[in-house]
Formats: sequence, C-alpha cells, structure tokens
Amino acid sequence: MRTSQPGLAQTVLAPIVFGVAVILLWQGLVTGLAIKAFILPAPFAIGAEFAANLQNVANGMAVTGRNSLIGLVVGALLGIALAIVSALARLFDEMAAPVVAALSVVPIVALAPVLYTMFGAGAETARQLVAALAVFVPVYFNTLKGLRQVRPVHRDLMRAYAVTSWQATRAVTLPTALPFVFTGLRIASSLAVISALIAEYFGGPVGGLGKSITSAASSSNYGLAWAYVLGSIILGLAFYCAALIVEKLVTRNHTQHQ
Repeated sequence: MRTSQPGLAQTVLAPIVFGVAVILLWQGLVTGLAIKAFILPAPFAIGAEFAANLQNVANGMAVTGRNSLIGLVVGALLGIALAIVSALARLFDEMAAPVVAALSVVPIVALAPVLYTMFGAGAETARQLVAALAVFVPVYFNTLKGLRQVRPVHRDLMRAYAVTSWQATRAVTLPTALPFVFTGLRIASSLAVISALIAEYFGGPVGGLGKSITSAASSSNYGLAWAYVLGSIILGLAFYCAALIVEKLVTRNHTQHQ
C-alpha cells in the first residue's frame, strides 16, 4: 500500500497563502487601529524600507552571515569530534557532560562583552565564538545521542571481525548517527544566525544586522529597523534551507551506496 505524499498545494501553496493572509491582516490592523510605527510598523512600510535600503541590508546580511557561517562550521566540527570521543571513551564522556551542560546555559548577553574585551572591539572574533558556542551544544548532544543508537548485534558483529574502535565507528556508528547529526545541524544553523546577531548588539565593529537594527531604532527609524529584522529572518531561513539541502544530498548519496 502506497503512502500518500503531500502535494504541491500542501507543501508550497498553503504556506504562501497563509503568509499573505497574515500580512494583509497585519496591514489592516495597523491601518485600521492607527497603530504608531514605534509600536508596530505596517508590513507595506517595512517592505518599502527594505527595497529602498536593499544594499545596506545586503551588506549587513553579508557581515552577519559570514560570522554565522564561521561559527557554524567551527562549532559543528568541534561538537561532532568531541561527541565521537565521548562515545569511544566513557571517562571523557563523564568529564565532558557537566562542562557541556554548563556551556549550554552561558548567557550571550554576559559572554559577548567579555569576549570583546579579550579580542578587541574591532575584531569579529567575539561574534564568531559566540555563534560557535551556540552551535556546539545542540550538535554535540544530538551527535552523541545518534552514536549511541547502534544495535548490540551490530557491535557484536564488529567484535567478531576484530575491528578497531575507530573502524567500527566509521563503518557502523557514524552512518547510524547521521540523521541525529543533521538534526543538530538544522537546529544549530538558525542558532548561529541568532547568536551572531545578538552578539552584535553589545559592541564590536560597525556592521552587521544587529548593529544596524540598534542604529535605526535609536534614530526612531522604526521601518528601517524592521527592514533589517526582515533581513535577519531571510538570513536565518537561508541557513536552515542550506542545512536541509546538505542533509538531503548526503543522505541520498549514503542510501545509494548501501
């Protein structure tokens, strides 16, 4: 019996129709209730500001996107590597667990100014490290969970072949953990953008969407501030979609080679 697949109307048209309906309702409420721009600008006004300042928004997206990407790559590689070590060495796992748990609750608000003091207000390093920290935690925990999903019969088979721990990890454990790794990466892709954006609020070089939002809001240009917010939403969606595409490609190739 074939399982029903969602059609084009369900996967594409329905979200578009819903989004248009929300925008029209938003516009109607702002216009009808005469809501002030500093409370909530109208979506058409935000769109006009976005179009009029497209180059500035794109420049901010490039700065924030570069920091987010560096943080995503560094945090993901470190999270996957340490998760593999934790899966292979129980002692390391027991020592790393409380440290990673502590890292997961470190507030960006407190961390960003400290890192700016350490690396200098003119460097992007602090923003990249904040993004890497935000990425590391979900990737580490999801990868470690995936590495522990191997069935005992598969472990026994590897022992019967007298393979080393690394050979067993590469041949059996990592392929089994792949869906969990990409779950962590999908979560982390959006977190990288959010954390880099928040870190920009607390100092660092001029540039980036966070700095642009605060500058526009401080000058009472609320439509422009929301235009930069729209740019950050687009950037976050782009990172998430990129992670999803990479997952589809990797899992498809892995399935074909099985």
